[in-house]
Amino acid sequence: MSVRGHSARRVLLVAALAGAAAGQSFDFNGRASGWLGASWDTSFLGQAGLRYLPEGRLSAPIGGQFTFDAEASVNGFVSAGARTFDRPEIEARIKPYRAFVRLSSARFEARAGLQKINFGSATLLRPLMWFDRVDPRDPLELTDGVYGLLARYYFQNNINVWAWGLLGNSAPKGWEVFGSERWTPEPGARVQVPLPRGEVAVTYHHRQSHGGSPVLPEPAVYSFTEDRLGIDGKWDIGIGVWLEAMMGRQAGEAAWGDTSWQRMATVGLDYTFGIGSGLSLIAEHMLAGGADKPFGPGTDAQFSAVAVSYPLGLLDNLRAMGYLDWTNQDLYSFFGWQRTTDNWMFSLSAFANPDRLAAMGRPGSGAAGKGLRFDVVYNH
Repeated sequence: MSVRGHSARRVLLVAALAGAAAGQSFDFNGRASGWLGASWDTSFLGQAGLRYLPEGRLSAPIGGQFTFDAEASVNGFVSAGARTFDRPEIEARIKPYRAFVRLSSARFEARAGLQKINFGSATLLRPLMWFDRVDPRDPLELTDGVYGLLARYYFQNNINVWAWGLLGNSAPKGWEVFGSERWTPEPGARVQVPLPRGEVAVTYHHRQSHGGSPVLPEPAVYSFTEDRLGIDGKWDIGIGVWLEAMMGRQAGEAAWGDTSWQRMATVGLDYTFGIGSGLSLIAEHMLAGGADKPFGPGTDAQFSAVAVSYPLGLLDNLRAMGYLDWTNQDLYSFFGWQRTTDNWMFSLSAFANPDRLAAMGRPGSGAAGKGLRFDVVYNH
């Protein structure tokens, strides 16, 4: 077990003791899951695994206005995978999943520690996927958190303001290829404003790269500062429509020159048709790439994504998703069935992707080849 794993367990224990001592509420729950999978790209691959996510929550009122909360959870898993005639590769790990404290009121929240931070209007192709890596095909929606301080304030006119400072995050997050300097603060802010039939928001983030990438060969060591500016909005005009876009500027010692620009933009819509129990459709299109100038010619690529879901009664749901990489003419497809009860969830999914995936970070890439996966989840 890592040092961070021990730290998360200590947070759980301290929270439990503090809650018992103060006579305040403490809840403990968990989620156990197991999976079996098989796929074929250049050869057959079989996979299996077990995961357990215990979680403890402490809540205590402070005066008549504020509430103090503490939450800690651990991600422990063991997985095995083997290709034809090869020895299985086994991985086992325990690491903190969430560990934060929070002070909140009706209009204010401040949260410090290991937490999930996400925002934006897009669902399948997300330019503002800056701090998480949630895959919409994952029935558990698992994603690592980030260490930092997040504060939010909600005004009476429904304008809300976010401010954050991240610290201690060296691994790449979101769309990043290069991680950040671990002990250099990453400040950012977001302002969200209501509009007739919708809302619009502007987001900013700044960071310093630590100059290395775990997925690029040496000597891929560069150092640069990065500033990102994002805008997103969503409106209900009979159908739901949204826009999400970002522009990023990287300046310093990088492989692509002293200064470069990254840009992404997504437009999307959703609608529920009055067919049977209700057929829901989400469609998005993204333009993404980089250039020497913010609006100059560059290496732009286009992607489209569609997701359809249909409930079969109260317990079962069918889903289908497709991602199209227009530049490489690659199609990524997913089909899934899910049954959810009070404590159990069963999921069976099938996918058909290119045998050799394109460059890392491509939207919807998932696993290579064609395959099946069965998940069982128990919540207590």
